[in-house]
Amino acid sequence: MTRLNKVLFSLISISLFFISDDAEGQLLPEAAKPQSEPMLLSGGRVHTGEGTVLDNTTVGFKDGKITYVGKLEDAGSEFNDYKIIDVSGQHIYPGFILANSLIGIEEISGVPHSNDKLEEGDMNPSLKTVFAFDTGSEHIPTLRYNGILMVETIRSGGLISGTSAVMELDGRSWQEAVFVEEAAIHLYWPSAQSSSYDAKTKTRRIKKNKTYASKLSQLHELFTQASSYGTIADKKTNLKLESLQGLFSGNKRLAIHAGEPKEIIEAVEFAQAHGVQKIFLVTSYSALSVKDFLKENNIPVILPPTYAYPRSDDMHYDAYYRLPYLLSKEGLIVALSHTGMLSTSRNLPFYAGTAAAFGMDREAALQLISLNPAKILGIDGRVGSIRVGKDATLFVSKGDALDVQANSLSMAFIQGKNITLDGPHQELFKRYSQQFEHGK
Repeated sequence: MTRLNKVLFSLISISLFFISDDAEGQLLPEAAKPQSEPMLLSGGRVHTGEGTVLDNTTVGFKDGKITYVGKLEDAGSEFNDYKIIDVSGQHIYPGFILANSLIGIEEISGVPHSNDKLEEGDMNPSLKTVFAFDTGSEHIPTLRYNGILMVETIRSGGLISGTSAVMELDGRSWQEAVFVEEAAIHLYWPSAQSSSYDAKTKTRRIKKNKTYASKLSQLHELFTQASSYGTIADKKTNLKLESLQGLFSGNKRLAIHAGEPKEIIEAVEFAQAHGVQKIFLVTSYSALSVKDFLKENNIPVILPPTYAYPRSDDMHYDAYYRLPYLLSKEGLIVALSHTGMLSTSRNLPFYAGTAAAFGMDREAALQLISLNPAKILGIDGRVGSIRVGKDATLFVSKGDALDVQANSLSMAFIQGKNITLDGPHQELFKRYSQQFEHGK
């Protein structure tokens, strides 16, 4: 197959992916309209996201903001014009937040033309992910159906992949979906060691990474230049150095991706030495080995899914199930993310449910995917919990939203906008149920 044919084949594959089987167009739901009338969700069991549960409670919101949390009979006359929706017996949750994700950037991993996650070069702090976000991604409806209403979308690759954005999962374009245009600069700390598999001995060989020192030198040089750049009054604009200034002023956060305990400590100390004000860590089980260091330096942690097997013989079977609990009980702010195939990002609530089954209080586990990621990303003043004055980004579930068998959303709102929950999966289920008379 020639290069041209390969390109044409990929384009045809993408086209077929986005066209429904009866050529009526995409099955993606339309963007919701702004809230037009105030609402009271009455009689639900409210999980505030702040550790408390309020039974038989009403949540009111107007113009996209939460205006009331309390008993319906205690609501004053100022709520007489609110539309009352009875949700008795159902649960009300703050919208879940998926941090550190490729949602909206990668669509089909095997089709390069549908991905925009990589960029040339190792240092790209000025690269804003927000401009590449695709609100037409078919992953988005599947996330919303499980209560995930916001996502921190990132790029990957290189030492500094770019600046992430926080996006709402509703809108016709990135301009409508953007919540925070510049959330965090993502730094992928180089590994001090490299490994290779020896087929003869069936062992993994560990050796020193020859490029480690040179990569550290590049990082030191960049941050030193950026620090000096900020002191120059009349200067020629340098986009890379300009984009790093928010790290020194505290207006931006630095997300450090590091795998091994030694690398975690080195990376944090590097950032602190260069005057970075706000740091959070994206790592895995190694965080447990340096928990005292992280607590001492007040470093929040974003962890991978709890759905994971032990990686070595000396790990307990429930090592990843219990990891959020073990770090949280040390006083660290912990959030959960997703790694691997994007289509299973929708399992985020159930990662938190697993943490609850292995040590965590259930409302504390809820915070792993609501208030804690909001705190880490600096957006907890508006989202992450149900409180008067915050955005009405919340949903109603018929059952426990952290339970894979009980999670069943009946309605969801993003800044008060009543979003359509049914996506391609639900539409196809209805279509083929009718065709084959399912259930009759």
